[in-house]
Amino acid sequence: MTHDSTQLPAALRARLLDAPLWEFALALYASDGVEEACLELQDEAGVDVCELLWHCWLHHHGLACNDCTDAVRRWQQRVTAPLRRLRRELKSEAGQRESVATLRRTLQQAELQAEGEALSRLERLALESDRLWALPSPSPRLDDHLSEQLQLQQKPHLSALQALKGSLDPS
Repeated sequence: MTHDSTQLPAALRARLLDAPLWEFALALYASDGVEEACLELQDEAGVDVCELLWHCWLHHHGLACNDCTDAVRRWQQRVTAPLRRLRRELKSEAGQRESVATLRRTLQQAELQAEGEALSRLERLALESDRLWALPSPSPRLDDHLSEQLQLQQKPHLSALQALKGSLDPS
């Protein structure tokens, strides 16, 4: 589907600037059931949580972006994923040794910083992209939109997508 982003009102881009992705992501992630839904989609469906939160942020503002996120995906694979893997590997040993627990907390902070960088890059991508467009009114259902944007072939994790939808649109 081709969209003409030149018709995107400057007011919509300004709205994105007034509602930073990082703040949106933290608030959404803290909502009931969202963390569990995100981790399920990450661990069982291979969904990048930062990209998922980015699409939720755009959808929340009535926007979508089909810009290629390959550079951000490479960042996540090369930086964030190894930090996450190391942090998870140290979990059991961290319960037995304080020095390992300290190292694990350091890795957790580094992982969070790496995710923050990924979100920053995604936000910049949306703001600078020529492929940002306004969703039709009424907007498509969030779970359907995420399935399409994240290229989920099947909907085995519908309950996880529904948890996200419920947090963004409780009605």
